[in-house]
Amino acid sequence: MKMKRYLALLTCAVLTAGLLVGCGGGQKPPESSGVTSSTPGGSSSSTGGSSVSEPATPDPITLNLAYMPNYGALWAVMSAEKNGYFAEEGITVNMVPFDAGPAEIAAMEGGSIDVAYIGHGAHKLCSSGQASILLIQHLGNADCVIGLKSHGVESIADLKGKTVAYAPASSSEIILKLALEANGMTMDDIKGYAMEASNMVAAASSGSVDAIATWSPASLQILDILADDGVKLCGNVDYAENSVSPGSWVVNPKYAESHQEELVRFLRAMYKGMDYGSKSDNYDQVAQWCADLIGADKDSLYQQRGDGYWYNSSEVADMVASGEMMQIYTVQQNMFVSSGDVDPATMLKVEDFVLADLMKEALP
Repeated sequence: MKMKRYLALLTCAVLTAGLLVGCGGGQKPPESSGVTSSTPGGSSSSTGGSSVSEPATPDPITLNLAYMPNYGALWAVMSAEKNGYFAEEGITVNMVPFDAGPAEIAAMEGGSIDVAYIGHGAHKLCSSGQASILLIQHLGNADCVIGLKSHGVESIADLKGKTVAYAPASSSEIILKLALEANGMTMDDIKGYAMEASNMVAAASSGSVDAIATWSPASLQILDILADDGVKLCGNVDYAENSVSPGSWVVNPKYAESHQEELVRFLRAMYKGMDYGSKSDNYDQVAQWCADLIGADKDSLYQQRGDGYWYNSSEVADMVASGEMMQIYTVQQNMFVSSGDVDPATMLKVEDFVLADLMKEALP
């Protein structure tokens, strides 16, 4: 299905959110990547014998940013860093890699991370107040379920009784559950194998599982390794009518309360990064920056450019003003309720964990 069709279906889902019922626990690596943005210095000039002060340079700050090593997590933040937009705001960024969202949120709670990028699955922790959404960055299309033909898996129906690897609390687990539900099954009908995302490529290549629910870039690697033996059974676009998969930047709620000025500066830089990175003419350069950060091949990152719909600042402004952004997160929360991942009796309201006021304040 083409992305245009996906977006049309998604718009339908958003507009009907009120009728609906409704990324994995990785480990933090021991050190950061060391990527930083320099802080610009201030100066003054004299004209006609009088001193004219230039705009004050923002107080320098350092933000520890958690990311996952893929294009979807990095396209906007690397565009902001490499184009000097963080530097313009007096921000030095320290980039710290993680496997997936729940570990990032735990690190924010512990104080070692200030702002984190999360995929779809980890958003359920926002409903319990563990994180607040600072910025909607894109809608994802990176999750899929892959079957091994040699293990008798060529359709979702074939998953019954099979061993399926998945990362708990990840966006791909959601896709797996939706696929099973659409085929009259639940997780009880398969042999679910909880696995860290970093181990899935090896599991697929060794044939120790029958199918894998994962996301890009692991999905691309697995399909490449399996070649004719691998088959993509489903992905995000197959469930666009009743699901959304936003990628967001989040903060700890207490941090947000005490660092609003710093977060607005971060958002201003990110909006500029999104405006740059969302232009197709810049995909190649963005892929190179992402590849340089994580030590990967540029072509493999460039292949991931279709893993999402990348928003620019004007689109974010429109969504905030129209209420569409809140509807997207409402649809998502309803998905979590429907899947049993969020308790409707104790969950926060969407407006209580989406920081729309900060997003609006930072908009150009």
